[in-house]
Amino acid sequence: MLLIYIFAPMKVKLFNINTSVFYIIAAVIIGCFFPREGTFRYQFFEGKPWHYGLLTAPNDFPVYKTDGEIQTEKDSVLRLFEPYYRIDPTVETAQVGKMRQDYATASGGKVPSSYMLYIEREIIRLYQKGIVSPQDAERLRKDGQEHIKLVENNVSRTGNAEDLLTVREAYEHILNNSPQGMDRAVLQSSNVNNYLTENATYDKSTSDKVEEEMLNSISVANGMVQAGERIVDRGEIVDAEIYNVLRSLKSIHESRSGGAKVQSLQMIGVALLIGGIIFCFWLFLWSFRPEICRSRKHTIFLLLCILTGCVLTELCVSLSLFNVYIMPYAIVPIVVCTFFDSRTALFTHLVMVLICSIMVPFPHEFLLMQTLAGMVVNYVLVDLSERSQLIRCALYIFLSYALCYTCLAVYQLGDFYKLNWVMYFYFAINFVLLMFAYLLVYILEKVFGYISAITLVELSNINNPILKKLSETAPGTFQHSLQVSILASEAAAGVGANAALARTGALYHDIGKIPNPAFFTENRRAVNPHDQLTLEQSARIIINHVSEGIKIAEKARLPEAIVSFIRTHHGSGKAKYFYNSYKNLHPDGEVDDAAFTYPGPDPFTKEMAVVMMADSVEAASRSLAEYTDESISRLVNKIIDGQIADGLMKHSPLTFADIETGKRVFIDKLKTMYHTRISYPEIIRKE
Repeated sequence: MLLIYIFAPMKVKLFNINTSVFYIIAAVIIGCFFPREGTFRYQFFEGKPWHYGLLTAPNDFPVYKTDGEIQTEKDSVLRLFEPYYRIDPTVETAQVGKMRQDYATASGGKVPSSYMLYIEREIIRLYQKGIVSPQDAERLRKDGQEHIKLVENNVSRTGNAEDLLTVREAYEHILNNSPQGMDRAVLQSSNVNNYLTENATYDKSTSDKVEEEMLNSISVANGMVQAGERIVDRGEIVDAEIYNVLRSLKSIHESRSGGAKVQSLQMIGVALLIGGIIFCFWLFLWSFRPEICRSRKHTIFLLLCILTGCVLTELCVSLSLFNVYIMPYAIVPIVVCTFFDSRTALFTHLVMVLICSIMVPFPHEFLLMQTLAGMVVNYVLVDLSERSQLIRCALYIFLSYALCYTCLAVYQLGDFYKLNWVMYFYFAINFVLLMFAYLLVYILEKVFGYISAITLVELSNINNPILKKLSETAPGTFQHSLQVSILASEAAAGVGANAALARTGALYHDIGKIPNPAFFTENRRAVNPHDQLTLEQSARIIINHVSEGIKIAEKARLPEAIVSFIRTHHGSGKAKYFYNSYKNLHPDGEVDDAAFTYPGPDPFTKEMAVVMMADSVEAASRSLAEYTDESISRLVNKIIDGQIADGLMKHSPLTFADIETGKRVFIDKLKTMYHTRISYPEIIRKE
C-alpha cells in the first residue's frame, strides 16, 4: 500500500493494444488459478446439511482414517519403537587384555590385586551394557527413550537406555561404586580411564528399517462400505462419521477418474465457461457502455476488479485459508459505482460472483447472498455524495447477509437452534473489511486518475483553501467562477455529461488569476495596469493564468481531472482583445500568433467543452448594454459559433444537437441571472 501511495501521482501507463485482448488475458489468468479438483460433483462440510438427494455407495470402498487418527496410531507405535545399537566385542577384549598386560608389567605392585579384580569386573560389565558417545547419549535422553536393542554378533537383546554410559560416566561409575574399604586415591592412580572407550554405536540403517516396518503396519482404513449401502440423504446433518465416509468416497473417486484425458476435458470445460461469462461482460459494455469498452484504462480497472475477487476466491478455496464469506465481495460494486454508474457496478459484481460460485461450496447459497449484497450497494449508493454513505452501505450489507442467511437456514433446517452462529462472526469481519472501501476509493483515485462524486463534493466546498483564497484575492474572478459553475452544471446535465464534474471544474478553472488579479477586468479598480504594458506583454500575462493555475493545482495535489479544466478552458484559442487590438494597430504588419495564443489543448470531453463555452458566454455577457431576449440569444450564438469556427470543438465529443441544447440552457440561465427587477413603491405619508 505504501508503494501505491508513493507512485500514485504518476500516470498509469497502458499498452497501446486493443481492449479485447485484456478480456482474453483476464479469462486465461482466472482459468490458470481455477481449482483442479472438480471431479467429485458433491460439496459437503461437517456440521452442515446434505443438500443433495439420497447417496448410496456405487461400489465397495474402504473408509479411510482421518489424518488425526493415523497420527495418533503412529505416535502410539513409535512409543514402542526401540533404536538399535551395535556392540563391537573386540573393543572389550582388547581393552581388558591391555589392562591385564599393564598390571603384569607394572613394577612395585602399586595397585593391589583386589583393586584390579574389581576394576576388571566393572569394565567387563560396562562394556556388556555399552559405552556410547556423548552425542548418542544426549539423543537418547532428549527422545525420552527407555529401552534399546543391543546387537552383538548379529544377535539382538533388549537393554535399558539408562545403562548406556559415556566414557566419563563409566569412569565416575567405577570410582563411585567401589566396595567399602577401597581407597579412592588408589583407584584413581590405576589409570582406569586408559581402558575405557566407546564400544556401542547407533545403527541408523537398522533402526530406520524397523521404524518404517512398524509404521507401514498401520492400517489406513478402519472399515468397509458395501456397494449399495446408504450413506446420506437430503437434509441430514453431515456428522463426523458421515463426513469421513464421504471424504473416503471423494478420495477414491478422484483417484480413479484421473488421467490426462479427463484433465484436458475439464480444462476445456472451465475455459469455455469462464470465456463465456467474460464474453457476456464484454457484450454488455460494448452494447450499453461503449465509452468504457473503448477505454483501455476503464477496461483494465473493471477486469482487475473481477480478477482480484476470482483469484482470491480460488486461493481461499484451494488452500482452505478461511471462510469465503469473510471476503468483502461487495467492495467491487462499491468502487465501480463510485467511479462509474450503478448499472455497470451491478453487472461487474454479477460477473465476478458467477465465476466465484463455481469454485465455492454451496454455490446457490453463495450466489443468492452475494447478488443481494450487490443490489443493496446499488440502492444505497444511487446518489453518492458523502463518505458516510460508504459506512452506511457496509452496515446494510452486513444486515442483508445476516437476514438472508437466517431465512435460508431456517428454510433448509426448520429449526432456529441449528443455525451456525459462527457465520454471523464471518459477516462481522466482512463488515469491518468493507469499511476499508473509504481508503480504497482514495487509492484508486490516485492510481487510475479517477475522481469520485465524494471528492467532487468536497472540492466544491467554497471553504476549500484554494477557493477561499480566490474569493479573498480575486473576488470578481470568484463570482465569475460561481456563475460559470451554474451555467456549466446545467448545460452538462442537459447534454448527458457529468454535472458535478463540470461544476467543480468550473470553480477551479480560473485559479491561475490569484497571483495577478488586478490584470483581469472583473477584479480591476480605478487604475488599469495594462496601460503601462505593450499588447504582447499584456497578452502574455493573460495567457499565463493557465500555466499559473496548473502550478497552483499541482502544488495543492488536485485531481488530474480538475487540472484538465484549467488546461482546456481556453483551448488553443487567442486572447482576442489584445490580438484584435494589435491587428488594428498594425493592419499591414505580420502578427506573431503564438504570442497571443493559449497553449491548449482543446477540450476533449463533454464536461471540458461545456465549461469552455460557459466561461466565454458568462464573461461576454457582462459587456452587454441591455439584457433582452434578443441580445442574450445573439451573444450566446455568436460566442459558441465563433469557438466552433476557430476549431476549438474539433476534439470534443459534443454533437451539434448537444451544442444547441447547451445554447438553450445558457440563454435561459442568463435570462434568469439578468432579469429586470421592479422598483418597490414608496409609502406616501400624509402631512
